[in-house]
Amino acid sequence: MQSAGLSERQTCRYTDFARSSQRYQSRKHYVALGDRLRTLAILRLRWRYRRLYRLLRREGLRVNRKRVQRVYCEAGLHVRQRPRKRVALVRVPKPEVTTPNERWSMDFVTDALADGRRFRNLTVVDDATRECPQIEVERSLPAERIIAALDRIARERGYPRTIVCDNGPEFRRGAMDQWADQHGITLAFIEPGKPVQNAFIESFNGRFRDECLNEHWFLDLADAEATIEAWRLGYNAVRPHGQLGG
Repeated sequence: MQSAGLSERQTCRYTDFARSSQRYQSRKHYVALGDRLRTLAILRLRWRYRRLYRLLRREGLRVNRKRVQRVYCEAGLHVRQRPRKRVALVRVPKPEVTTPNERWSMDFVTDALADGRRFRNLTVVDDATRECPQIEVERSLPAERIIAALDRIARERGYPRTIVCDNGPEFRRGAMDQWADQHGITLAFIEPGKPVQNAFIESFNGRFRDECLNEHWFLDLADAEATIEAWRLGYNAVRPHGQLGG
């Protein structure tokens, strides 16, 4: 039209284009969706589009998953993948658990404060509900403190039938064995060097480190306790879980 000085009707007839295509305006308005998606991505830095999609659905937004993925990619909200060490191990399937308190898993995660001092986190997960009832944060966690933490959990939800753990010296102490025997609990120790046998807690610890420990700089132990507890509550009540159908 500009180069030949023709009308729209003549140009469309010459090029065999429908005139309606020249006046078409997209009805897809993704501005509000993109803004909300960016806000959620800022609040949940390590969440990818599938979990953000579930949060949008919870908020009542009727939106297709593929549309969320497309807007997510266009906005450049991709989460940078941290390199992981992959070790080839034989997978040992565990019996499926379906009721709470049937089986817990526990392990340690270590981190450091801003001044370089190390501290430990005792993480506990219910294998059936994927809930984390407690993250005990201390400079040192001997068997006596582990028992006290487990008793606090049990006062609210009862004792489990089985607790899966590794072969750390804190879990092998006689005090732990005596406590488990008193409450009818079986301590199921995994084989040395095979963390895949404790897959539930290993998966949780990976998300705990990725979404919480690696994203915060703790000034002191009290700051670490408050930040970790806030993350734990969000993990239990807000974070969508794929194995639980979102």
